[in-house]
Amino acid sequence: MLKVAPSILNADFGHIADAVKMLDNAGADWIHCDVMDGVFVPNISFGQPMVRAVRKATGKPLDVHLMITGPLSCIDEFADAGADIITIHPESPSNFHLHRALTRIRSLGKKAGLALNPSTPPDLLEYIYEDIDLVLVMSVNPGYGGQAFIPSALRKIDAIAKRISALKLPIELEVDGGINPDNAKSIRDAGATVLVAGNAVINAPDPAEAIRRLKG
Repeated sequence: MLKVAPSILNADFGHIADAVKMLDNAGADWIHCDVMDGVFVPNISFGQPMVRAVRKATGKPLDVHLMITGPLSCIDEFADAGADIITIHPESPSNFHLHRALTRIRSLGKKAGLALNPSTPPDLLEYIYEDIDLVLVMSVNPGYGGQAFIPSALRKIDAIAKRISALKLPIELEVDGGINPDNAKSIRDAGATVLVAGNAVINAPDPAEAIRRLKG
């Protein structure tokens, strides 16, 4: 069944617990936490203390996306803060030992995810599929909320979905960036199993209805 993982990036951080509880009550399946360091992406968001605060506000799985340099050095801290899924980027210059980082995530009892920027080809996944639980296709250039969906992402989603199916692996295919009720069907049809949405849910007049529409 398709899942919706609203991002808290555009929430009021001064009232983060209230925002998370609202998303929880609206029917969110996961809570998506975008961690940005201002180096790997041109923005700074939050770190382990915010993830820990979100963890206290919900029992839903915390989907933590690390858009940072040197994620291996802090994987343990995010796991300890309450992350259930930890997703890293192969494009980060410190991830030349990608297998080591993914193995470390799983060794901590967490699900390991790998995110691909818009220009990163899906072929990169070929020798790592068995070591991941989730692929995150970025359908915008990471760093800011509110961007428009990049149409070529649909081809990538379709290619990865077919490869996961051929390998018969229990891997979630998550998509993040510019998703709204108007384009959600095409993304679902391409093979996505998890939709990340920020503005489309958290700023909607009726977040519960927005989530229902995303699920179709």
